[in-house]
Amino acid sequence: MSAVEQPWQGDACSLVDAFRAGERSPLEELHATIGAIESSTLNAFVHRDFTAALERAATADITMPFGGVPAAIKELEPVAGWPFTEASMVFKGRLATETSHHVLRLIERGGANPVGSTTASEFGGLNVSVTKINGVTHNPWRSGRTVGGSSSGSAAAVSGGLVSLATGGDGGGSIRIPAGYTGLLGMKGTFGRITRAPHAFMRPNTVLFGNLSRSVRDAARYYDVCAGVDSYDPSTLESSGQWEARLGTHPLAGKRVAVLPSISDVKLEPGVAAHIEQQAQALIAATGMVRVNLRLDLPNLAAQWMVGNMATLVADLGDRWPKCASLLTDEIEIGMRLSHSLYNLDTAAVAEQLRVQANEAMARAFDEVDFIICATNPGPAFAAEAVTSSSERSFIDWAKDSSFGRYGTRAALFGMRLASTVAPRLPSTLLGQMAERFPDLVSMGGLTMISNLYGNPAVSIPAGTIDGLPIGMQVLAPHHRDELLFDVALAFERERPWPLVAPSAS
Repeated sequence: MSAVEQPWQGDACSLVDAFRAGERSPLEELHATIGAIESSTLNAFVHRDFTAALERAATADITMPFGGVPAAIKELEPVAGWPFTEASMVFKGRLATETSHHVLRLIERGGANPVGSTTASEFGGLNVSVTKINGVTHNPWRSGRTVGGSSSGSAAAVSGGLVSLATGGDGGGSIRIPAGYTGLLGMKGTFGRITRAPHAFMRPNTVLFGNLSRSVRDAARYYDVCAGVDSYDPSTLESSGQWEARLGTHPLAGKRVAVLPSISDVKLEPGVAAHIEQQAQALIAATGMVRVNLRLDLPNLAAQWMVGNMATLVADLGDRWPKCASLLTDEIEIGMRLSHSLYNLDTAAVAEQLRVQANEAMARAFDEVDFIICATNPGPAFAAEAVTSSSERSFIDWAKDSSFGRYGTRAALFGMRLASTVAPRLPSTLLGQMAERFPDLVSMGGLTMISNLYGNPAVSIPAGTIDGLPIGMQVLAPHHRDELLFDVALAFERERPWPLVAPSAS
Protein backbone atom coordinates (compact mmCIF):
# COMPACT_ATOMS: atom_id res chain seq x y z
CA MET A 1 0.00 0.00 0.00
CA SER A 2 1.05 3.61 -0.51
CA ALA A 3 1.15 5.97 2.47
CA VAL A 4 -2.27 7.37 1.52
CA GLU A 5 -3.90 3.97 1.09
CA GLN A 6 -2.49 2.43 4.26
CA PRO A 7 -4.28 3.06 7.57
CA TRP A 8 -2.44 5.30 10.03
CA GLN A 9 0.40 3.39 11.62
CA GLY A 10 0.98 5.87 14.44
CA ASP A 11 -1.10 6.30 17.57
CA ALA A 12 -4.64 7.68 17.57
CA CYS A 13 -3.57 11.05 19.00
CA SER A 14 -1.14 11.65 16.15
CA LEU A 15 -3.87 10.71 13.65
CA VAL A 16 -6.04 13.47 15.09
CA ASP A 17 -3.08 15.83 14.74
CA ALA A 18 -2.76 14.77 11.09
CA PHE A 19 -6.45 15.50 10.52
CA ARG A 20 -6.12 18.95 12.06
CA ALA A 21 -2.98 19.70 10.04
CA GLY A 22 -4.74 18.73 6.82
CA GLU A 23 -2.33 15.89 6.12
CA ARG A 24 -5.23 13.51 5.58
CA SER A 25 -8.97 13.56 6.14
CA PRO A 26 -11.25 11.28 8.19
CA LEU A 27 -12.79 10.08 4.92
CA GLU A 28 -9.40 9.21 3.39
CA GLU A 29 -8.42 7.39 6.59
CA LEU A 30 -11.65 5.43 6.63
CA HIS A 31 -11.27 4.32 3.03
CA ALA A 32 -7.76 3.06 3.86
CA THR A 33 -9.12 1.34 6.96
CA ILE A 34 -11.89 -0.38 5.02
CA GLY A 35 -9.41 -1.65 2.45
CA ALA A 36 -7.11 -3.02 5.13
CA ILE A 37 -9.93 -4.74 7.03
CA GLU A 38 -11.30 -6.36 3.88
CA SER A 39 -7.88 -7.72 2.89
CA SER A 40 -6.82 -8.81 6.39
CA THR A 41 -6.37 -12.48 7.29
CA LEU A 42 -6.28 -11.85 11.05
CA ASN A 43 -10.00 -12.55 11.55
CA ALA A 44 -10.21 -9.55 13.88
CA PHE A 45 -13.63 -8.25 12.84
CA VAL A 46 -16.95 -10.07 13.11
CA HIS A 47 -19.21 -7.22 11.96
CA ARG A 48 -18.57 -4.26 9.66
CA ASP A 49 -20.70 -1.13 9.48
CA PHE A 50 -18.91 0.71 6.71
CA THR A 51 -21.94 2.52 5.27
CA ALA A 52 -22.73 4.34 8.52
CA ALA A 53 -19.02 4.92 9.15
CA LEU A 54 -18.64 6.60 5.75
CA GLU A 55 -21.53 8.94 6.54
CA ARG A 56 -19.96 9.89 9.88
CA ALA A 57 -16.52 10.38 8.33
CA ALA A 58 -17.91 12.89 5.84
CA THR A 59 -19.03 15.17 8.69
CA ALA A 60 -16.48 14.29 11.40
CA ASP A 61 -15.63 17.00 13.93
CA ILE A 62 -11.84 16.87 14.11
CA THR A 63 -11.77 19.29 17.06
CA MET A 64 -12.98 16.47 19.29
CA PRO A 65 -10.43 14.32 21.18
CA PHE A 66 -10.71 11.38 18.76
CA GLY A 67 -12.61 13.26 16.05
CA GLY A 68 -12.89 11.13 12.91
CA VAL A 69 -10.67 8.29 14.17
CA PRO A 70 -11.91 4.88 12.95
CA ALA A 71 -12.60 2.74 16.01
CA ALA A 72 -13.31 -0.93 16.64
CA ILE A 73 -15.74 -2.09 19.32
CA LYS A 74 -15.27 -5.35 21.21
CA GLU A 75 -18.24 -7.59 20.42
CA LEU A 76 -19.14 -8.11 24.09
CA GLU A 77 -20.35 -4.50 24.22
CA PRO A 78 -23.70 -3.76 22.55
CA VAL A 79 -24.09 -1.19 19.78
CA ALA A 80 -27.69 -0.56 18.79
CA GLY A 81 -28.52 -2.29 15.52
CA TRP A 82 -25.31 -4.34 15.42
CA PRO A 83 -25.16 -8.10 16.04
CA PHE A 84 -24.83 -8.84 19.74
CA THR A 85 -23.96 -12.51 20.07
CA GLU A 86 -21.55 -12.21 23.00
CA ALA A 87 -19.32 -14.42 20.84
CA SER A 88 -21.66 -17.38 21.35
CA MET A 89 -23.73 -19.55 19.04
CA VAL A 90 -26.48 -19.29 21.66
CA PHE A 91 -27.22 -15.71 20.58
CA LYS A 92 -26.47 -16.02 16.89
CA GLY A 93 -28.70 -13.61 14.96
CA ARG A 94 -29.50 -11.37 17.92
CA LEU A 95 -29.24 -7.61 17.39
CA ALA A 96 -28.49 -5.08 20.12
CA THR A 97 -31.33 -2.73 21.02
CA GLU A 98 -29.13 -0.22 22.86
CA THR A 99 -25.54 0.97 23.02
CA SER A 100 -23.29 0.62 26.03
CA HIS A 101 -22.64 3.91 27.81
CA HIS A 102 -18.90 3.40 27.46
CA VAL A 103 -19.22 3.25 23.67
CA LEU A 104 -21.63 6.21 23.66
CA ARG A 105 -19.04 8.29 25.48
CA LEU A 106 -16.36 7.31 22.99
CA ILE A 107 -18.62 8.46 20.14
CA GLU A 108 -20.41 11.46 21.67
CA ARG A 109 -17.60 12.86 23.82
CA GLY A 110 -14.68 11.59 21.80
CA GLY A 111 -15.89 11.86 18.22
CA ALA A 112 -14.59 8.38 17.33
CA ASN A 113 -16.08 6.65 14.28
CA PRO A 114 -17.01 2.97 14.93
CA VAL A 115 -16.37 0.78 11.90
CA GLY A 116 -17.34 -2.61 13.31
CA SER A 117 -17.09 -5.11 16.13
CA THR A 118 -14.13 -7.32 16.98
CA THR A 119 -13.82 -10.92 18.11
CA ALA A 120 -13.83 -11.95 21.75
CA SER A 121 -13.83 -15.22 23.63
CA GLU A 122 -17.28 -16.64 24.38
CA PHE A 123 -18.93 -14.43 27.04
CA GLY A 124 -15.41 -13.22 27.84
CA GLY A 125 -14.90 -16.41 29.80
CA LEU A 126 -11.51 -17.51 28.42
CA ASN A 127 -8.22 -15.76 27.75
CA VAL A 128 -7.89 -17.19 24.24
CA SER A 129 -8.76 -16.12 20.71
CA VAL A 130 -10.93 -18.95 19.39
CA THR A 131 -14.71 -19.56 19.50
CA LYS A 132 -17.26 -21.78 17.80
CA ILE A 133 -19.02 -18.82 16.21
CA ASN A 134 -16.02 -16.82 14.98
CA GLY A 135 -13.18 -19.29 14.56
CA VAL A 136 -9.56 -18.32 15.28
CA THR A 137 -8.14 -14.82 15.52
CA HIS A 138 -4.43 -14.64 14.71
CA ASN A 139 -1.61 -12.65 16.24
CA PRO A 140 -0.26 -9.96 13.86
CA TRP A 141 3.26 -10.71 15.07
CA ARG A 142 3.02 -14.33 13.94
CA SER A 143 0.10 -16.08 12.29
CA GLY A 144 -0.84 -19.27 14.10
CA ARG A 145 -0.18 -17.75 17.51
CA THR A 146 -2.84 -16.58 19.95
CA VAL A 147 -3.84 -13.01 20.61
CA GLY A 148 -5.04 -13.98 24.06
CA GLY A 149 -8.40 -12.77 25.27
CA SER A 150 -10.97 -11.91 25.82
CA SER A 151 -10.29 -8.67 23.88
CA SER A 152 -8.85 -10.72 21.04
CA GLY A 153 -9.95 -8.93 17.89
CA SER A 154 -9.40 -5.48 19.35
CA ALA A 155 -5.76 -6.32 20.09
CA ALA A 156 -5.28 -7.88 16.65
CA ALA A 157 -6.86 -4.89 14.91
CA VAL A 158 -4.72 -2.29 16.69
CA SER A 159 -1.46 -4.23 16.63
CA GLY A 160 -2.17 -5.38 13.09
CA GLY A 161 -2.41 -1.83 11.77
CA LEU A 162 -6.12 -1.94 10.88
CA VAL A 163 -7.31 0.75 13.33
CA SER A 164 -5.51 2.84 15.92
CA LEU A 165 -8.33 2.73 18.46
CA ALA A 166 -10.31 -0.23 19.85
CA THR A 167 -12.32 -0.88 22.99
CA GLY A 168 -11.60 -3.66 25.45
CA GLY A 169 -12.82 -5.04 28.75
CA ASP A 170 -10.87 -6.54 31.64
CA GLY A 171 -12.48 -8.87 34.18
CA GLY A 172 -9.46 -11.04 34.89
CA GLY A 173 -6.83 -9.70 32.53
CA SER A 174 -8.77 -9.41 29.28
CA ILE A 175 -7.14 -6.12 28.26
CA ARG A 176 -3.68 -6.74 29.70
CA ILE A 177 -3.28 -10.33 28.48
CA PRO A 178 -3.87 -9.60 24.75
CA ALA A 179 -1.90 -6.35 25.07
CA GLY A 180 1.03 -8.37 26.41
CA TYR A 181 0.82 -10.89 23.57
CA THR A 182 0.61 -8.24 20.82
CA GLY A 183 3.02 -5.51 21.96
CA LEU A 184 0.38 -2.98 23.02
CA LEU A 185 -0.24 -0.93 26.13
CA GLY A 186 -3.07 -2.37 28.22
CA MET A 187 -4.35 -0.23 31.08
CA LYS A 188 -6.82 -1.57 33.64
CA GLY A 189 -7.75 1.25 35.95
CA THR A 190 -9.07 1.26 39.48
CA PHE A 191 -12.40 -0.59 39.61
CA GLY A 192 -15.18 1.83 38.66
CA ARG A 193 -13.02 4.03 36.46
CA ILE A 194 -15.16 3.53 33.32
CA THR A 195 -18.89 2.80 33.31
CA ARG A 196 -20.28 -0.69 32.73
CA ALA A 197 -23.80 0.65 32.19
CA PRO A 198 -26.58 0.32 31.26
CA HIS A 199 -26.69 -3.22 32.71
CA ALA A 200 -23.95 -3.31 35.34
CA PHE A 201 -23.99 -6.57 37.31
CA MET A 202 -23.21 -5.96 40.97
CA ARG A 203 -21.13 -9.11 41.22
CA PRO A 204 -18.35 -10.07 40.95
CA ASN A 205 -17.30 -6.40 40.70
CA THR A 206 -14.13 -7.17 38.81
CA VAL A 207 -14.81 -5.89 35.27
CA LEU A 208 -13.40 -2.64 33.93
CA PHE A 209 -13.67 -1.26 30.41
CA GLY A 210 -10.89 0.48 28.52
CA ASN A 211 -8.95 0.18 25.29
CA LEU A 212 -5.99 -1.41 23.57
CA SER A 213 -3.44 1.34 22.98
CA ARG A 214 -0.40 1.97 20.85
CA SER A 215 0.78 4.70 23.21
CA VAL A 216 0.43 5.98 26.75
CA ARG A 217 -1.13 9.24 25.62
CA ASP A 218 -3.80 7.32 23.69
CA ALA A 219 -4.78 5.53 26.90
CA ALA A 220 -4.75 8.77 28.92
CA ARG A 221 -6.87 10.63 26.37
CA TYR A 222 -9.23 7.66 26.33
CA TYR A 223 -9.74 8.14 30.07
CA ASP A 224 -10.41 11.84 29.52
CA VAL A 225 -13.22 10.82 27.18
CA CYS A 226 -14.68 7.74 28.85
CA ALA A 227 -13.98 7.88 32.60
CA GLY A 228 -16.35 9.43 35.12
CA VAL A 229 -19.54 8.93 37.08
CA ASP A 230 -22.58 7.27 35.51
CA SER A 231 -25.76 7.02 37.60
CA TYR A 232 -26.56 3.70 35.89
CA ASP A 233 -23.39 2.19 37.36
CA PRO A 234 -23.08 3.02 41.08
CA SER A 235 -19.49 1.75 41.16
CA THR A 236 -18.22 4.55 38.90
CA LEU A 237 -15.69 7.09 40.17
CA GLU A 238 -15.19 10.81 39.66
CA SER A 239 -12.72 11.75 36.93
CA SER A 240 -10.48 14.80 36.79
CA GLY A 241 -10.69 14.88 33.01
CA GLN A 242 -7.00 15.82 33.01
CA TRP A 243 -5.40 12.44 32.42
CA GLU A 244 -3.54 13.45 29.26
CA ALA A 245 -2.71 16.95 30.46
CA ARG A 246 -1.06 15.60 33.61
CA LEU A 247 1.09 13.00 31.89
CA GLY A 248 4.69 13.23 33.06
CA THR A 249 3.96 15.56 35.97
CA HIS A 250 4.29 13.10 38.85
CA PRO A 251 7.73 12.59 40.42
CA LEU A 252 8.74 8.93 40.40
CA ALA A 253 12.20 9.25 41.95
CA GLY A 254 12.29 7.60 45.34
CA LYS A 255 9.13 5.57 44.78
CA ARG A 256 9.46 2.07 46.19
CA VAL A 257 9.13 -0.80 43.75
CA ALA A 258 9.25 -4.58 44.14
CA VAL A 259 10.18 -6.80 41.21
CA LEU A 260 8.45 -10.18 41.39
CA PRO A 261 8.50 -11.68 37.89
CA SER A 262 5.87 -14.25 38.95
CA ILE A 263 3.07 -13.85 41.45
CA SER A 264 0.35 -16.28 42.58
CA ASP A 265 2.71 -19.24 41.99
CA VAL A 266 2.35 -18.98 38.22
CA LYS A 267 5.07 -20.95 36.43
CA LEU A 268 6.86 -18.76 33.89
CA GLU A 269 8.31 -20.12 30.69
CA PRO A 270 12.10 -20.23 30.27
CA GLY A 271 13.70 -16.81 29.91
CA VAL A 272 10.68 -14.77 30.99
CA ALA A 273 11.79 -14.11 34.58
CA ALA A 274 15.24 -12.92 33.47
CA HIS A 275 13.67 -10.77 30.76
CA ILE A 276 11.30 -9.07 33.19
CA GLU A 277 14.18 -8.50 35.63
CA GLN A 278 16.18 -6.79 32.89
CA GLN A 279 13.32 -4.61 31.70
CA ALA A 280 12.32 -3.68 35.24
CA GLN A 281 15.86 -2.65 36.07
CA ALA A 282 15.91 -0.38 33.03
CA LEU A 283 12.71 1.27 34.24
CA ILE A 284 14.05 1.69 37.77
CA ALA A 285 17.26 3.24 36.48
CA ALA A 286 15.39 5.63 34.21
CA THR A 287 13.02 6.86 36.92
CA GLY A 288 15.15 6.83 40.05
CA MET A 289 12.73 4.52 41.82
CA VAL A 290 14.11 2.46 44.68
CA ARG A 291 13.94 -1.32 44.52
CA VAL A 292 12.92 -3.04 47.74
CA ASN A 293 12.36 -6.64 48.73
CA LEU A 294 8.78 -7.80 49.16
CA ARG A 295 7.12 -11.05 50.14
CA LEU A 296 3.70 -11.40 48.58
CA ASP A 297 1.72 -14.46 49.62
CA LEU A 298 -1.58 -14.68 47.79
CA PRO A 299 -4.22 -17.37 48.34
CA ASN A 300 -5.16 -19.57 45.41
CA LEU A 301 -8.81 -18.79 44.83
CA ALA A 302 -8.96 -19.41 41.08
CA ALA A 303 -11.21 -22.47 41.25
CA GLN A 304 -13.69 -21.02 43.77
CA TRP A 305 -13.79 -17.77 41.89
CA MET A 306 -14.30 -19.49 38.55
CA VAL A 307 -17.46 -21.27 39.66
CA GLY A 308 -18.81 -18.25 41.52
CA ASN A 309 -18.44 -15.98 38.51
CA MET A 310 -20.75 -18.19 36.49
CA ALA A 311 -23.72 -16.55 38.24
CA THR A 312 -23.81 -13.70 35.73
CA LEU A 313 -23.73 -16.17 32.84
CA VAL A 314 -26.63 -18.09 34.39
CA ALA A 315 -28.56 -14.80 34.48
CA ASP A 316 -27.58 -14.05 30.88
CA LEU A 317 -28.62 -17.45 29.51
CA GLY A 318 -31.84 -17.59 31.53
CA ASP A 319 -34.12 -20.47 30.58
CA ARG A 320 -31.96 -21.32 27.55
CA TRP A 321 -29.75 -23.39 29.87
CA PRO A 322 -29.26 -26.35 29.78
CA LYS A 323 -30.95 -26.78 26.40
CA CYS A 324 -28.25 -24.59 24.82
CA ALA A 325 -25.35 -26.63 26.22
CA SER A 326 -24.37 -28.13 22.86
CA LEU A 327 -23.99 -24.65 21.38
CA LEU A 328 -21.41 -23.59 23.97
CA THR A 329 -17.70 -24.19 23.74
CA ASP A 330 -16.62 -27.22 25.76
CA GLU A 331 -14.86 -25.02 28.29
CA ILE A 332 -17.89 -22.84 29.01
CA GLU A 333 -20.29 -25.81 29.09
CA ILE A 334 -18.10 -27.73 31.55
CA GLY A 335 -17.63 -24.59 33.63
CA MET A 336 -21.39 -24.15 33.83
CA ARG A 337 -21.98 -27.77 34.84
CA LEU A 338 -19.15 -27.63 37.35
CA SER A 339 -20.55 -24.47 38.89
CA HIS A 340 -24.06 -25.86 39.17
CA SER A 341 -22.65 -28.97 40.85
CA LEU A 342 -20.17 -27.41 43.23
CA TYR A 343 -21.35 -23.91 44.05
CA ASN A 344 -23.26 -23.49 47.31
CA LEU A 345 -23.23 -21.19 50.33
CA ASP A 346 -20.21 -22.95 51.77
CA THR A 347 -18.28 -22.49 48.51
CA ALA A 348 -19.35 -18.85 48.42
CA ALA A 349 -18.22 -18.36 52.00
CA VAL A 350 -14.80 -19.85 51.30
CA ALA A 351 -14.45 -17.71 48.17
CA GLU A 352 -15.30 -14.58 50.14
CA GLN A 353 -12.83 -15.52 52.88
CA LEU A 354 -10.13 -16.06 50.28
CA ARG A 355 -10.93 -12.74 48.64
CA VAL A 356 -10.60 -10.96 51.98
CA GLN A 357 -7.27 -12.70 52.52
CA ALA A 358 -6.16 -11.59 49.06
CA ASN A 359 -7.27 -8.01 49.75
CA GLU A 360 -5.35 -7.96 53.01
CA ALA A 361 -2.23 -9.41 51.37
CA MET A 362 -2.33 -6.73 48.69
CA ALA A 363 -2.95 -4.00 51.24
CA ARG A 364 0.06 -5.12 53.27
CA ALA A 365 2.16 -5.17 50.12
CA PHE A 366 1.19 -1.63 49.18
CA ASP A 367 1.98 -0.48 52.71
CA GLU A 368 5.56 -1.41 51.85
CA VAL A 369 5.84 -0.46 48.16
CA ASP A 370 4.35 1.96 45.65
CA PHE A 371 4.56 -0.43 42.70
CA ILE A 372 4.89 -4.15 41.99
CA ILE A 373 6.42 -5.27 38.70
CA CYS A 374 5.73 -8.73 37.28
CA ALA A 375 5.12 -10.45 33.97
CA THR A 376 1.76 -10.05 32.24
CA ASN A 377 1.68 -13.57 30.78
CA PRO A 378 3.59 -16.79 31.56
CA GLY A 379 5.38 -16.58 28.21
CA PRO A 380 5.08 -15.40 24.60
CA ALA A 381 1.96 -16.13 22.56
CA PHE A 382 1.15 -19.85 22.32
CA ALA A 383 -0.75 -21.71 19.60
CA ALA A 384 -3.84 -19.85 18.43
CA GLU A 385 -6.11 -22.90 18.68
CA ALA A 386 -5.11 -23.78 22.26
CA VAL A 387 -7.49 -23.12 25.16
CA THR A 388 -4.81 -22.59 27.83
CA SER A 389 -1.21 -21.39 27.90
CA SER A 390 -0.14 -24.48 29.85
CA SER A 391 1.38 -27.48 28.08
CA GLU A 392 0.34 -29.66 31.01
CA ARG A 393 -2.88 -31.67 30.94
CA SER A 394 -5.73 -29.36 31.86
CA PHE A 395 -8.93 -29.92 33.81
CA ILE A 396 -10.92 -29.35 30.63
CA ASP A 397 -8.85 -32.03 28.86
CA TRP A 398 -9.59 -34.40 31.71
CA ALA A 399 -13.30 -33.63 31.65
CA LYS A 400 -13.55 -34.02 27.87
CA ASP A 401 -11.25 -36.99 27.38
CA SER A 402 -11.59 -39.04 30.54
CA SER A 403 -12.84 -42.61 30.42
CA PHE A 404 -16.16 -41.25 31.62
CA GLY A 405 -16.79 -39.58 28.30
CA ARG A 406 -18.94 -36.48 28.18
CA TYR A 407 -22.05 -38.11 29.65
CA GLY A 408 -20.09 -39.82 32.38
CA THR A 409 -18.58 -36.49 33.37
CA ARG A 410 -22.06 -34.96 33.55
CA ALA A 411 -23.21 -37.84 35.73
CA ALA A 412 -20.21 -37.45 38.02
CA LEU A 413 -20.87 -33.73 38.42
CA PHE A 414 -24.55 -34.41 39.13
CA GLY A 415 -23.45 -36.92 41.75
CA MET A 416 -21.27 -34.27 43.38
CA ARG A 417 -24.25 -31.95 43.45
CA LEU A 418 -26.32 -34.54 45.29
CA ALA A 419 -23.46 -35.30 47.67
CA SER A 420 -23.06 -31.63 48.52
CA THR A 421 -26.57 -31.56 49.96
CA VAL A 422 -25.45 -33.83 52.80
CA ALA A 423 -21.81 -32.69 52.90
CA PRO A 424 -21.96 -28.96 52.08
CA ARG A 425 -18.21 -28.46 52.57
CA LEU A 426 -17.32 -31.13 50.02
CA PRO A 427 -17.47 -28.85 46.94
CA SER A 428 -15.05 -26.33 48.40
CA THR A 429 -12.64 -29.11 49.34
CA LEU A 430 -12.84 -30.58 45.84
CA LEU A 431 -12.24 -27.18 44.27
CA GLY A 432 -9.14 -26.66 46.37
CA GLN A 433 -7.80 -30.04 45.32
CA MET A 434 -8.67 -29.29 41.68
CA ALA A 435 -6.63 -26.09 41.74
CA GLU A 436 -3.62 -28.04 42.99
CA ARG A 437 -3.98 -30.87 40.47
CA PHE A 438 -4.68 -28.71 37.42
CA PRO A 439 -2.34 -25.69 37.33
CA ASP A 440 -3.98 -24.43 34.12
CA LEU A 441 -6.70 -22.99 36.33
CA VAL A 442 -4.22 -20.33 37.46
CA SER A 443 -1.70 -20.11 34.62
CA MET A 444 -3.94 -18.12 32.26
CA GLY A 445 -4.84 -14.95 34.12
CA GLY A 446 -2.96 -15.95 37.25
CA LEU A 447 -0.68 -12.93 36.91
CA THR A 448 -3.48 -10.49 36.16
CA MET A 449 -6.54 -11.70 38.09
CA ILE A 450 -5.46 -10.39 41.51
CA SER A 451 -5.79 -6.77 40.35
CA ASN A 452 -9.39 -7.44 39.28
CA LEU A 453 -10.22 -9.06 42.61
CA TYR A 454 -8.52 -6.35 44.66
CA GLY A 455 -9.63 -3.62 42.26
CA ASN A 456 -6.30 -1.84 41.99
CA PRO A 457 -4.97 -0.35 38.74
CA ALA A 458 -2.48 -2.34 36.68
CA VAL A 459 -0.91 -1.76 33.29
CA SER A 460 0.79 -4.07 30.80
CA ILE A 461 3.68 -2.27 29.09
CA PRO A 462 5.34 -3.57 25.90
CA ALA A 463 8.77 -4.73 27.05
CA GLY A 464 10.67 -6.26 24.18
CA THR A 465 10.42 -9.73 22.71
CA ILE A 466 11.42 -13.35 23.25
CA ASP A 467 11.83 -15.43 20.11
CA GLY A 468 10.45 -12.52 18.11
CA LEU A 469 7.17 -12.38 20.07
CA PRO A 470 6.14 -9.57 22.46
CA ILE A 471 6.47 -9.76 26.23
CA GLY A 472 4.37 -7.60 28.51
CA MET A 473 5.75 -6.15 31.74
CA GLN A 474 2.93 -5.56 34.21
CA VAL A 475 3.07 -2.82 36.83
CA LEU A 476 0.58 -2.81 39.73
CA ALA A 477 -0.23 0.21 41.90
CA PRO A 478 -2.56 0.92 44.86
CA HIS A 479 -6.15 2.02 44.33
CA HIS A 480 -6.64 5.44 42.71
CA ARG A 481 -3.01 5.75 41.60
CA ASP A 482 -3.90 5.46 37.92
CA GLU A 483 -2.13 8.72 37.09
CA LEU A 484 1.10 7.41 38.60
CA LEU A 485 0.83 4.25 36.51
CA PHE A 486 0.42 6.30 33.36
CA ASP A 487 3.65 8.12 34.24
CA VAL A 488 5.49 4.88 34.94
CA ALA A 489 4.42 3.62 31.51
CA LEU A 490 5.37 6.95 29.95
CA ALA A 491 8.84 6.78 31.48
CA PHE A 492 9.38 3.33 30.00
CA GLU A 493 7.93 4.40 26.65
CA ARG A 494 10.52 7.19 26.51
CA GLU A 495 13.36 4.97 27.70
CA ARG A 496 12.58 2.02 25.44
CA PRO A 497 10.14 3.00 22.65
CA TRP A 498 8.16 0.05 21.32
CA PRO A 499 6.86 -0.68 17.79
CA LEU A 500 3.39 0.84 17.46
CA VAL A 501 2.25 -1.98 15.17
CA ALA A 502 3.52 -5.49 14.56
CA PRO A 503 6.49 -5.52 12.17
CA SER A 504 4.52 -7.55 9.62
CA ALA A 505 1.76 -4.91 9.58
CA SER A 506 3.86 -1.82 8.84
